[in-house]
Amino acid sequence: MTNNETIHVYADGACSGNPGKGGWGAVLLYKNHRKDLSGAYRKTTNNRMELTAVIEALKSIKNKEIPVIVHSDSQYIVDSINKGYIHNWVNKNFNKVKNPDLWKELIQLIRQFKDIKFEWIKGHNNNPYNEACDKLAVGAMNTTPESKLKQDVYYEQTTSQSTNNTADVGLFE
Repeated sequence: MTNNETIHVYADGACSGNPGKGGWGAVLLYKNHRKDLSGAYRKTTNNRMELTAVIEALKSIKNKEIPVIVHSDSQYIVDSINKGYIHNWVNKNFNKVKNPDLWKELIQLIRQFKDIKFEWIKGHNNNPYNEACDKLAVGAMNTTPESKLKQDVYYEQTTSQSTNNTADVGLFE
């Protein structure tokens, strides 16, 4: 599999419509163990599902002392962390940053780990774990019954507020 002394996290998100119904998937590898995770939301974006996949995977790790490498095909996530964009966002209190709720949660999780790294991997390039994550994400999105889809409360509230504010301009006193 991979380096036995490191937890390898592979994470991916999917969205039908962007925004639309979305799913996320994660594969965690440690020694001879593998854990698959997935979930689905009724209305969200691809970037939110990419972030959710990483967040849910990290939340599932109990021992924060073991080194972790997060492998993601999302340059949005990997570059934001590795190029230090998130430090600027924190300093500016996430002003004008998309998905601040998820970034704040991810930062809090990252701080809990003794040693964590993020690596970009090319998507849909025959990496078996990345492909497995994609199947988990798409599968969750496509097979979860509508009544069981989670609500992305932050996304739905913020988009309905901005839509309502825009639509109301000039229509009512």
